[in-house]
Amino acid sequence: MIFRSLFSALTLVSMAAAPLAALPALEEKATLELDVDRTAYAPGEAGRLVALVRIEDGWHVNSHTPTYEYLIPTKLEVALPAGWDAPKLTYPQPEIARFTFAEEPLSVFQGEVPILAAFRVPKAQSVGEVPLSVTLTYQACNDTQCLPPVEHEQKATLRIGGAGEAKDHGWFAREEGAAGAASGGDGGAGKPRGSGAQTSGAANSTTAATSATAAGASRSLLWILALGLLGGLILNAMPCVLPVLSIKVFSLVKHANASRREVAISGLATTAGILASFWALAAAAVLARRAGAAVGWGLHFQQPAFVALLAVVVVLFSLNMWGIFEIQLPGRLATAAGGGRREGIAGHFVTGLFATLMATPCSAPFLGTAVGFALGQPAIAVFAVFTAVGLGMAAPYLLLAAWPRAARLLPKPGAWMVRLKEVMGFLLAAAAVWLFYVLAQQVSAGWLAAVQLGLLLLALVVWLGRGARAGLPRAAAIAAVLVVAGGTVWAAAAAPPARRGVLAEPERGLIAWQPFERARAEQLAAGGTLVFVDVTADWCVTCKVNERLVLDTPEVAGAFDRNGVVAMRADWTTRDRAIGDFLAAHGRYGIPFYLLYRPGGEPHVFPELITRDLVIGAVERTQTADAR
Repeated sequence: MIFRSLFSALTLVSMAAAPLAALPALEEKATLELDVDRTAYAPGEAGRLVALVRIEDGWHVNSHTPTYEYLIPTKLEVALPAGWDAPKLTYPQPEIARFTFAEEPLSVFQGEVPILAAFRVPKAQSVGEVPLSVTLTYQACNDTQCLPPVEHEQKATLRIGGAGEAKDHGWFAREEGAAGAASGGDGGAGKPRGSGAQTSGAANSTTAATSATAAGASRSLLWILALGLLGGLILNAMPCVLPVLSIKVFSLVKHANASRREVAISGLATTAGILASFWALAAAAVLARRAGAAVGWGLHFQQPAFVALLAVVVVLFSLNMWGIFEIQLPGRLATAAGGGRREGIAGHFVTGLFATLMATPCSAPFLGTAVGFALGQPAIAVFAVFTAVGLGMAAPYLLLAAWPRAARLLPKPGAWMVRLKEVMGFLLAAAAVWLFYVLAQQVSAGWLAAVQLGLLLLALVVWLGRGARAGLPRAAAIAAVLVVAGGTVWAAAAAPPARRGVLAEPERGLIAWQPFERARAEQLAAGGTLVFVDVTADWCVTCKVNERLVLDTPEVAGAFDRNGVVAMRADWTTRDRAIGDFLAAHGRYGIPFYLLYRPGGEPHVFPELITRDLVIGAVERTQTADAR
């Protein structure tokens, strides 16, 4: 039918574009300056390059061999032209410093940090200028917080020609002069000042430390992959995915009498859709991070345009469930996929894409840990963890593909399926109502009405075009749907943002929630007061479930009153840099997030899914410990 390809286009565009839309830029606390030791180099000659990292006062970065394996190391990568040998990197000796947030001293860099790269020009190198690229990866922290990791790239050129001269200015000239004055001319040229520079691959101790760190990182990654797999599996039970499950329930019932091959193909096609969407999210996260933007799980729901686009997709699915139009493959492909009026491979694939779209505002147990780890790692780790989460979410469909006979346990198809399909359409319509609720917190009432009118017009256009013939009438119907859908999304994108964020108005209820102010929370904790922080958003379904069933209950409210707990709530419905930095300081990139500031101790971070006993127990244990 005429709208067969519309779902794929809308879904793929939303998956790829939404995470990159208007995200806040990452804050950098270090600058990078490049310099070389000579004005030019002859073919076959050795040379040195320095990457001079200047860290802002009051901040530090982890060294290249951090104290703990989970800390993000400072790393320099030098990309030389093809055919050149890899450079030999020399890092300065790290400082061992103590900070209030860590019990053990940490290996860090502070102030001015010179990192040397020794290279040799190939003998066959032609004369002229050759480009090189230097990438610095680091995470800046001060005594109270850590910012998201930053990847800073800078380019330079080397002049290849006759014998060059040693530079009389710049870092190397200063180092030569300082070293010569200190040792009476025996310069020790090329070593960064400090108590012994560390050369990558040179010293046995450094090699052993690096090997141990790599082995630990490998074990950590395997553990994180296991958590991602389990978190993805649990994600199927989260409220966000329930509307999509309604589609799959109806689809599975239709396959009750299908052949084993058709059932297996449907499971594999859905799995492919889920994996493709997670790979798109991973790619978007990597690209956004390289572009200097903040990344996180579910951040695209902070964009009204994305919420409106998802509402368009949900409304179209609802119309499909109500029989206004059908989504089928062309006859030849439908026959290959099982024939008849079944959903077809494309339908199952798009359902997998849609399932991931709907899942992103939810956070399952173990998922926050896995995604938070991944977003601070290199691109290959990001893709590995997102693939593990996708496989976990796709596990039920993979089981169906491996054991097709399981579909026969479902009720046999019959006339009752028509009514079931219509009921499922209403479940999807309920998802659209939830999206309207999210939009209502992001845009004004007038702009929300414009989006709703656009969706109503979209339904009208689909209804009018359902019987369009092939050729010009069908092309006109498709164009009309795309124009109306695009206008609806534009209305949401053009709407001015609502005034919300970290200083949202206090809510009335069993608990006297106060607007979250990080400085005040830390000040209260330092004075002996327990402070409970809830980071939430209107698009976070898991957050709302936890609020209704756990936090805003007489038991938890009573425990807060008995123990003098100050409750603070941060609203992340729309973009807020302060909240993002607060989450990143605790290694999190998604919500829900719950934290208990404890006087005289480290803050206690709760899992994504909480219980009343978990919250009350943490509060009362802290008070008991303080009483001792």
